[in-house]
Amino acid sequence: MTTTGTEPAAPAAARTEIERRLSATLDGDVRFDDYTRHLFSRDASMYTITPLGVVFPRHAGDVAATMAVAREFGVPVTPRGAGTSLAGQTVGAGIVVDMSRHMHAILELDPDARTARVQPGVVQDELNRAAAPHGLMFGPDTSTSNRATIGGMIGNNSAGSGSLRHGMTIDHVRELQVVLSDAATAHLVPLTEAQLHERAARPGREGEVHRALPAILAAHREAIATRFPDFWRRACGYRLDRLAADGPFDLAKFVVGAEGTLVLATEAVVDLVPKPRHTVIAVGHFHTTPEAIAGTQDALSCDPAAVELMDRTILDLSRRRIEYAGLGRILQGDPGALLFVSFSGDDQADLRDRMQRLTRLWAANGHGYHTLQAVTPEQQSALLKVRKSSLGLLMAAGSGTRRPLAFVEDTAVDPAHLVEYTTRFKEILDDHGMEAGFYGHCSVGCLHIRPFVDLAAPGEAEKMRAVAEQVKDLVTEFGGVNSSEHGDGLARSEFNREIFGDDLYAAMQEVKRAFDPDGLLNPGKIVDAPPMTDNLRDAALPEPGPLRTKLSFEVVGGMRGAADRCMNIGLCRKSGSGAMCPSYIATRDEEHATRGRANALVKALSEPDPRAALGDERLHEVLDLCLMCKACKSECPLGVDMAKLKSEAQAHYHDAHGVPLRTRVFGAVRTLYRLGSATAPLSNLSGRIPGARWLVEKTVGITARRPLPTFARTHLVRWFTRRRTATAPRPAPLGQLTFLADSFTTYTEPAIGRAAIELLERAGWDVRLESRGCCGRSSLSKGLVDDAKAKAGALVSLLSEGTEPGTPIVGCEPSCILTLKDEAASMLPGDARVADLSGRVRQVEELITEAVDTGRLRLRPDAWPAGRRILFHGHCHQKAEVGTGATVDMLRRIPGAEVVELDAGCCGMAGSFGFEAEHYATSMAVGADRLFPAIDAEPEATVIAATGVSCRQQIGHGTAREARHPVLLIRDCLEEGPATA
Repeated sequence: MTTTGTEPAAPAAARTEIERRLSATLDGDVRFDDYTRHLFSRDASMYTITPLGVVFPRHAGDVAATMAVAREFGVPVTPRGAGTSLAGQTVGAGIVVDMSRHMHAILELDPDARTARVQPGVVQDELNRAAAPHGLMFGPDTSTSNRATIGGMIGNNSAGSGSLRHGMTIDHVRELQVVLSDAATAHLVPLTEAQLHERAARPGREGEVHRALPAILAAHREAIATRFPDFWRRACGYRLDRLAADGPFDLAKFVVGAEGTLVLATEAVVDLVPKPRHTVIAVGHFHTTPEAIAGTQDALSCDPAAVELMDRTILDLSRRRIEYAGLGRILQGDPGALLFVSFSGDDQADLRDRMQRLTRLWAANGHGYHTLQAVTPEQQSALLKVRKSSLGLLMAAGSGTRRPLAFVEDTAVDPAHLVEYTTRFKEILDDHGMEAGFYGHCSVGCLHIRPFVDLAAPGEAEKMRAVAEQVKDLVTEFGGVNSSEHGDGLARSEFNREIFGDDLYAAMQEVKRAFDPDGLLNPGKIVDAPPMTDNLRDAALPEPGPLRTKLSFEVVGGMRGAADRCMNIGLCRKSGSGAMCPSYIATRDEEHATRGRANALVKALSEPDPRAALGDERLHEVLDLCLMCKACKSECPLGVDMAKLKSEAQAHYHDAHGVPLRTRVFGAVRTLYRLGSATAPLSNLSGRIPGARWLVEKTVGITARRPLPTFARTHLVRWFTRRRTATAPRPAPLGQLTFLADSFTTYTEPAIGRAAIELLERAGWDVRLESRGCCGRSSLSKGLVDDAKAKAGALVSLLSEGTEPGTPIVGCEPSCILTLKDEAASMLPGDARVADLSGRVRQVEELITEAVDTGRLRLRPDAWPAGRRILFHGHCHQKAEVGTGATVDMLRRIPGAEVVELDAGCCGMAGSFGFEAEHYATSMAVGADRLFPAIDAEPEATVIAATGVSCRQQIGHGTAREARHPVLLIRDCLEEGPATA
């Protein structure tokens, strides 16, 4: 039995039995619940098909066992890596096999042979990090390299910006271990004639494949020789042309690009290539996209490694996001398009010469108006970050269900024809009234052109199909390919008969039957596909039931629209850089990525009674490990704000189930801290009483393994009041500012607040301390939204009535001060006072830096040993809302200090999360990912700095190293004496 649509792959009774059999047989995990099925019904394409269930194999034996059960019950199997396929390859109605969670080991790396033996779930960047010490890397360079798996790249025959030099994945696969459709295993390697005959004599599916394929090659020799598109960069159909070429009979390469329709790969031996020691980038500035494309031939004449296009649509989007705004700051003028030309190699002088030659060529031929030259990694980082995020940034340009869709985005033609081709392409779009974003690989004639389409609107699917057919004809006219690196999937397989002709298409159908006679391996892709307009994601969503939210979601579709912004590009699955998504990094479980949570919320919010669905225990389990670090708000190109979504969902969960004691305790943190300070030092003894911590863990759920905060008897307010009474007021030429006395700076770490206030006063400010209110952050983080709104409203009133108009509001704890800048608007929509206060919020570091630069604060030149390092870890909320630049700039004002900012992700503490007994292990695993090792690698002389109280707690607990707030470091270096007016 085969299925290609959203119909069930098996009746309910059979589904239960399949789940039981798989659970009893596999060492890996088996999940058939509705939420998991929904999460895996989508990839990064415009399609959705709900699977029967999902398995997470631990080894090749689990994959074979899954295939055996599927064969017995006649249900399809769809392999999946990161789920970032753009044409719908990784959605199917049967059993989805997630190779990424457990099967991600680099089994062997041979620098001498320049090969690696890997499991399919290995992420490309992880392989590159392992190969880098040997001066090697995996050649194909996809923009999704920080989450794309090698297995997925094999399935798609992925390429990327480096294909001009390194070709496609098919060019780098040596051997494959696979599971066949009869559940037998096979080792695919290049075969001599004698070895081919030996394989053909074997029983089962392996023998049949080795008998059938030579016969197919012979019967369709002419079609194979004449009907494949001429252009080399192909990721379409079955590669009978490669199999028919002179040389060994190589099934390992043949199944590359087969999209899991022929075999299930469980292990691969891949080639590695030398990693260039140097890269320089020329960034051409052009007034229009056609002008930029016209500059490609000049670039190609200078022997580049890559030539990449980015149009105004993506440039404008990057400027709006903190994570990507660095690019806009280094551009000249207002370019309509950029051309990134990379030169890579070991001779930097030669690379610079080629870059200079291109600059002169463009100037001489009138291509563009400016060329930016980026030589150092620091100069290139902002460029590369935006270039690799082009897809996500373009997706962010959509509104509601009007999205830039991938259906004609993977064509490629000879670069010599690219100007004329794209001109004709745009004419097709114009004829249909469609806009599109342009970006991609000019060096190989592949531009990812994504028209904006609203598939929920009448007639839009038909219009999309008409455009796809016209573009398919256009690319054929230019001798190009319809699928050049993203594959056929559900979006383009339907057109393969017309593209390849009846004879060659029939040969491909015979290939499919030889490997998979029952049609169980990822059916509906490459051959025998459904219409491209079947199984569309947005058309499949029902109208949501009514829901009144406590927070304001000012997007089309309200809360569901905010969750449904996720287009599954999977950046939240990255590792090795940034902060998103910490719990996924710890668990490698799809449901613990931002994408998984967003999709789970879409399911709940699509129910007839979404309010009741938000109280579902399984949904609560999916959301539970979200640390609410807010990294997704800035690092996700689509800006999915899972922290806000989780707060709202928790509020409805509490409405349905009541509020637990521990939640109330953490929501009342300011009251607790005030009591702790009032009863100190007795309150600090509670954690040392034998059995007390164990009892608290058992009754309240606060882990006994983590030290509790130490309360200060002389808290910040008491110090401030006594000091104002005892000392004469200082001159304040800069006027008044308000210092927000948060719970932590006030009651557990008042030295930080004291240092900040002393610095601000010395700089010429009249500091007003606001200690009477709470921003509501702690309540909001626990889903106590009504309580948070009341607290935020009271603080807004205090600040509006008690401060002078336009004066700054500062604080030392990022999560508290930035609540005024962000969440207050969601909690108090329409309150004009919030917008005013938000605009007045500044980081204390900004004001201190200004004071140092103007001489109002003087730092002793000998206060810091020359070259002593400061290792700085920024708070996640700070990174998400305003960036860490102000803190780094302030620390760099310390004479002689070497300041290094860690790219170590979230610390894992996340306020109360790290104190919760059931979350302690995850909290520590997040810290152990990059933060703890980076600090452990530093000599004792290195000073660790961190802006967040949670970060400092986690660093102290996880590394036994003290982390200090940056203002304390500045205060230590302050030159005594009167402030400069």
